[in-house]
This record gives sequence, C-alpha cells and structure tokens, in this order.
Amino acid sequence: GILFLDEVAELGLDEQAMLLRAIEDKRFRALGAEKEIGSDFQLICGSNQNLKVRASQGLFRADLLARINLWDFTLPGLKDRREDIEPNLVFETERVSQQLGARVSWSAQAKQRFLEFALRAAWPGNFRDLSSAVTRMATLADGHRITLEDVNQEWAGIERDLVSDATGNDQYLSLVRKVLTAGKVSCYDLLDLKTLEAVLDVVKDSSNMAEAGRKLFAVTRLQKTNPNDSDWVRKYLARWDLNYQDCRDKLRDS
Repeated sequence: GILFLDEVAELGLDEQAMLLRAIEDKRFRALGAEKEIGSDFQLICGSNQNLKVRASQGLFRADLLARINLWDFTLPGLKDRREDIEPNLVFETERVSQQLGARVSWSAQAKQRFLEFALRAAWPGNFRDLSSAVTRMATLADGHRITLEDVNQEWAGIERDLVSDATGNDQYLSLVRKVLTAGKVSCYDLLDLKTLEAVLDVVKDSSNMAEAGRKLFAVTRLQKTNPNDSDWVRKYLARWDLNYQDCRDKLRDS
C-alpha cells in the first residue's frame, strides 16, 4: 500500500533509523509485537521544513533523506494560490453548516469584504487558518448569518495576532495604524507596511502634496522634463485606498 507521513521532519533520530530500515529491508516491528514483519509499501512524505538544512544541522539523517528524496514537489501555500480561496470559502461554509446543523449564510457585503482581505492576507497556517476563520464567524454570528461586522471583528483579531508577532513592538508602524483599519494592516507584507510608514512620515512633515513628492522622488523627478510631484504621491496613496488630506488629518497628532 501507500504510507503518507506528514511533517516527517519531526521524527526523532531513533524513529528515523527505524523508518530507514523499513524502507531498505522492508522489515519492521509493529508496536507491541515480538517479531518483525515485512511490508513492501510506497512512501510519501510531507514537511514544511527544509530537510537538507535539517540534515546539515544533524537533526535529520542524511541517509534517510537520500532514500526518500527520489521525487520532490513543492506545494504552494494559500497566499500563492489566490484562485483557490473563493471556492474553498464556499466549501468551508458548507462544512460548518453541517457541523452546526444549521444553514450558514453571508451577506453580500460581508462576503465581498472577507474576500478583499483574504486575497491579500499572508495565511501562515494556510487552509487551517481559513477554516478556523469561517468556523469562528459562523458560530458567533446571529442566526449563523455572517455580516460585515462579523468579518471586521474577525479580521481585527487576526491583525492583532499577525502584526504583533511580526513587529514585537506596539510603537512599530504607528503611523500606518493611524490611517489603516486593523483588518487591512494584516493583508500586507511587513516590507510593504514599512514602506508606507516611511511615506507617511514624509507626508506628515510636508506642507503640501507637491512638497512630499519632491522629497520622496528626489532622484526620479530629475529624470523627467515636467515632473508631477503631487500626482506621484496621489497615485501611491491610492494603492492603499488613501488620499493625502485624510492622511494629513489623521497624522496631525503624530
């Protein structure tokens, strides 16, 4: 038959030795048995760690790795499979409905907002995170109908966990938090957020949008005959659904 071992990197060295013998000699001793038995099986292993690195650190047997590393496939995470999010949202909604014994539904606004967040989120736990999010919202929603408020509350909780883990400092990205909602912050990589933080710092200390543009694009503007400093800033902020005046108002107390 076929044996699938998930998270094979977590096996201890003794268990790795037993597995190696089962692969090479097709012999092993079952739990509690006094005699060895034989089995000719196909082995598939899964791991979220780099086994070659683990082997170099002495945490995974190099001879076992050589045996199991015949074919190697990389399964992309959920953040790299955006097209899978919406159909799996439907699947998870149906699954939770069966689990709760009641029909779970979404308001149109709630589903649209969740997908907006989901399509940009990091999803470190992949489908487990998506499943947990749907379960929480469906369980807590009145009448099991998920509303926009339910989605915003769920995403605020996700944002607190992810951003605090990524930064480790409540003062970090302080300007970003003044202009973006809690849920939206979690939809972007830390690199993007740090770039926005730097832009907002310039916006905060500039008297107008043109001045901010001259500071932010000091080198680029020299390559243009008629640089439009204000337009560059406007377009950058628009990527975040922000506008200059709103940002200035919210950053005024920073």
